[in-house]
Formats: sequence, C-alpha cells, structure tokens
Amino acid sequence: MLATAIRVLGFASYGPFRAWPAYKYSVELSVYVAPDAWRRGLGTELVRAVVADARARDLHVVMAGITADNEISLRLHERLGFREVARIPEVGYKFGKWLDLKFLQLTLEGPSAPTEP
Repeated sequence: MLATAIRVLGFASYGPFRAWPAYKYSVELSVYVAPDAWRRGLGTELVRAVVADARARDLHVVMAGITADNEISLRLHERLGFREVARIPEVGYKFGKWLDLKFLQLTLEGPSAPTEP
C-alpha cells in the first residue's frame, strides 16, 4: 500500500466572538499560513472564504485578533476591508516578551431582520 503524505499550508476558521447570546451575530476569525507558503495569496483566499461563509450565514461582524507586531497579517486583513477598532496592551506573552493585541473588524450587511436573544 502506498501512503501519501498531506501537508497543510494553511487554515482558517471562525467561532463565537463572545459566548453570550447578544453576540450571536459576531464571530472571531483565525487564520494561519505556513511561513514557506507566504506571499502566494493563500491567506487572502482563506480569509475571503471565511468572510463569504459568514455572509451566507447572515452574520453581522467578523473580528480578527492580531498581535500588534504581526505586520503581514495586519496588512492582509486591512486589504480585505478590516479596520482596527481596539488595541489592548500587553495581554499576551510569547517569544520572551509581552505582546499587544489589535482587534480588527469587518462589518457585513446581515442580518436583515436580527432578533433579540
């Protein structure tokens, strides 16, 4: 039997922005692209696919939490219409240093008839 190795170059997903019912129309996006796959358009396509799915589900806001020093991801999201709405200093610790977190937001059209929780 011949085994085929599969290598994941990137992935994207979204989940609830907050766990409370009032936020049911808002989601938070996560996207990852392997460094050796950068600058090939993969991140753009992954984010576009997630946004398209959020639109199809009649959601209203897609949030992205990105460390403030991640210029590649910040530029990617800004090119796709996300806008910075918040910066939280020193909430993460990685690579031997404290990291600031930026929240970027993309507001979608839906839902046409939102309901209360």
